[in-house]
Amino acid sequence: MRGPWILAANALAGALAVAGFAPLGWWPLTWLALVMLFASLARVDTGWQGFARGFVWGLGFFLAGVSWVYVSMHVYGGMSAPLAALATLLFCAFLALFPAVAGAWAARVPGIAARVLLALPLAWSVMEWTRGWIFTGFPWLGLGYSQVPHGPLAGFAPVVGIYGVNTLLALTAALAAWAWIVPAPRSRLASIAVLVLLAGSGLGLGTRHWTQPEGAPTTVALLQGNVPQNLKWRPEATADTLALYARLAQASPARLIVMPETALPLFEADLPDVYRDGLQKIGRQNGGDVLVGLPTGQLDGAYYNSVISLGAAPSQRYHKSHLVPFGEYIPQKAVWGWVLDVLHIPLSDFARGAPDQVPIAAGGQRVALNICYEDAFGEEIIRALPAATLLANVSNLAWFGDSLAPWQHAQMSQARALETGRMMLRATNTGLTAIIDAKGNMVAALPLFETGALQGRVQGYAGATPYVRWGNTPVLLLWGLLALVLAVRLLRGRGIASITQY
Repeated sequence: MRGPWILAANALAGALAVAGFAPLGWWPLTWLALVMLFASLARVDTGWQGFARGFVWGLGFFLAGVSWVYVSMHVYGGMSAPLAALATLLFCAFLALFPAVAGAWAARVPGIAARVLLALPLAWSVMEWTRGWIFTGFPWLGLGYSQVPHGPLAGFAPVVGIYGVNTLLALTAALAAWAWIVPAPRSRLASIAVLVLLAGSGLGLGTRHWTQPEGAPTTVALLQGNVPQNLKWRPEATADTLALYARLAQASPARLIVMPETALPLFEADLPDVYRDGLQKIGRQNGGDVLVGLPTGQLDGAYYNSVISLGAAPSQRYHKSHLVPFGEYIPQKAVWGWVLDVLHIPLSDFARGAPDQVPIAAGGQRVALNICYEDAFGEEIIRALPAATLLANVSNLAWFGDSLAPWQHAQMSQARALETGRMMLRATNTGLTAIIDAKGNMVAALPLFETGALQGRVQGYAGATPYVRWGNTPVLLLWGLLALVLAVRLLRGRGIASITQY
């Protein structure tokens, strides 16, 4: 296959890999797409060839997977269609640089065996991790998420977290690529055997319970107001929004009622006393609390994207800590302040909450809250554990319309539940509002773009998974081991074990 066709095939493989994520969940396609990329990188001659093949794979992947950013910029951000399309293309091209760098670095490693079995899994995993923190991080569509909740490697999530699952997925893809290209039957069988062992181990770990139920189950109601984004912040729509959420809360007998992110489109200080007292009365009557999403602070000072509790327990609050650049704050305003004039986003300069906030005691549970994008960062969610008995994410995904974004975001919530051995509640404005069990399964959900309250019973959990105890340390050690073995092989000028001829 000639160069242009290889590039086209890699771009197509990258695009098809998106089908492995929610809502389709065809995880073998994601794995096969990575196998194809690794196999195509096995015999490249230069770093630039590796860069090009990784780049087009990544460009196909991100254009297919996160092009919903166009909707947020054009439909709701007020950016012109051509400019929004260009910005989306440039954003996806930037994200494609991470697999490109992985391909370029691995391509410079001599010896096909060392390149495929060591360099590619290591480079891929490290670049995925880098994507998760650089410029505050964009870990969206990390390949490990394609395994959640039913892939054979999902059982490793409570042990090594999603970055560990991503590394193991890359290792299995490397083993399959090696089995595909190596001519020696013994080497092929050995690769397949290790691959099957890893998959079998993941399935076995998936049956283990790392945490234990604590206390009696709690009744919950997750409110989905379905307020259109173009009306959400209009002053003339505020009264209707307040009345809508009051009706939904009043109609629920649940001990724990959860509203979405900024469900009430006005500052806490501007919330009418009669309305606040009404929500507090509902919580007390139900023997629990209402968690309310709204901005706190002062517009002319520091203000926060917050959740406050009202009800039987003393009022508490959580302030969002991990903010989205250019959506919730403007980095280096002297340089990027002009973006505010292009994107008409209300409240786009939030202050950061503290990174180590304690769980909120509400509805008989200790709730570790996170707001919208924060549940993409597993290493940050575990800060509130093992103290918390329950996880809750409140979001407003109306910014992304009827796209893949709500499903992809819910899948990250499923991963957080699986990593921590805790149930996860998702209360969103337009969906996907859902109850997720401690194994990452979505047990109940409301349809997208419908107004309603998702009623259910949830169980609090105690204890700590290995990931809660150790975070990303085990996967960092695994990368160190791969790097050490690779360095030894390169210093010896050899391949791996008995396959030095390749």
